[in-house]
Amino acid sequence: MALIKKKPKDSFTIMNELVLPNDTNTLNNLMGGRLLHWMDIAAGISAQKHCNRIVVTASVDNVSFHHPIKLGDVVTIEAQVSRAFNTSLEVRLDVWAENIPSGARVKSNDAYYTFVAVDQSGRTIPVPELSPETDEEQVLFDGALRRRQLRLILGGKMHPDDATELKALFFK
Repeated sequence: MALIKKKPKDSFTIMNELVLPNDTNTLNNLMGGRLLHWMDIAAGISAQKHCNRIVVTASVDNVSFHHPIKLGDVVTIEAQVSRAFNTSLEVRLDVWAENIPSGARVKSNDAYYTFVAVDQSGRTIPVPELSPETDEEQVLFDGALRRRQLRLILGGKMHPDDATELKALFFK
């Protein structure tokens, strides 16, 4: 596969779900596990659109729950590739909850998922590069390297002394 450069908008995905009784806990709030499942699907679609390949989830970073999502709310998940590395890519997710009758819409969650592109035999394969176009995309792109280094350190795959981008935050 020739490595080509793609733009973040090429991999932008919006997914909507309606919170039904089977999706909720005893407080009539969306269960966290159900939301993580939906987020994994949306992020996977975004990653596959970027790669045009099969992708598998490698990690999920710090899913922050800012606001409960209620029975009957419409959940909108926005997923976009923030950076591509050699065989992996990071996807940024924002989750919104909307109560249609009242018109209230709140940001409920955000997270970063990491995917790895694989061939039909499950071996890792290169992914296309990503070229940020806006200032916001550049901020996400730049931060992705620091987040990746932190993931690698926490996963025991990188020594902290080798995390130059991450160390630069603390030492000038």
